[in-house]
Amino acid sequence: MKFENAKIKMLDLDLKGCVYLNHLSQSQRIALFFKTISRLGDGPFWYVMLLSVWTMQGLAYGLNILYLVVMGSIGTLIYKFLKNKTTRPRPYQVHQVIVLGERPLDHFSFPSGHTLHAVMVTITLGYIQPLLLILMLPFTILVALSRMVLGLHYPSDVIVGAIIGASVASTIILLAPSFNVIL
Repeated sequence: MKFENAKIKMLDLDLKGCVYLNHLSQSQRIALFFKTISRLGDGPFWYVMLLSVWTMQGLAYGLNILYLVVMGSIGTLIYKFLKNKTTRPRPYQVHQVIVLGERPLDHFSFPSGHTLHAVMVTITLGYIQPLLLILMLPFTILVALSRMVLGLHYPSDVIVGAIIGASVASTIILLAPSFNVIL
């Protein structure tokens, strides 16, 4: 019984956070800003960061880029597995007060793939080239916020996506031999 009450309170808090952040999208400027952030988070921003690392560090860091590709694939497999197992509907599909601000890339909400990949790439590229964290950290936070402002995810989707992304990045950094030579 206590577990059920805690679960209901958690779901209620999750919805309240989503509704609060989604309410920000009523402003056309804010909605457009977060829609742009979300689209850049689909890949273009991260490709520029990858190119920056490669340019700043030289071709010798090509192996680390390969690790990033492997890491991205692992993150994607985890994310797709969880999406298909949990099949949590997106907030806008369940709650009429949530306004959809951007077309989703897939059907389910849990976890946030955008956040997972943003955190994963930020940690890894930040490890290789800490100077880029000046751009990547704020952008990663904005990507995470965009998912809720646009009505695509609950806060718990974003938090779990960030935890998975950080876990995958940390594992790759610890296990990949060339990452340990960087510093």
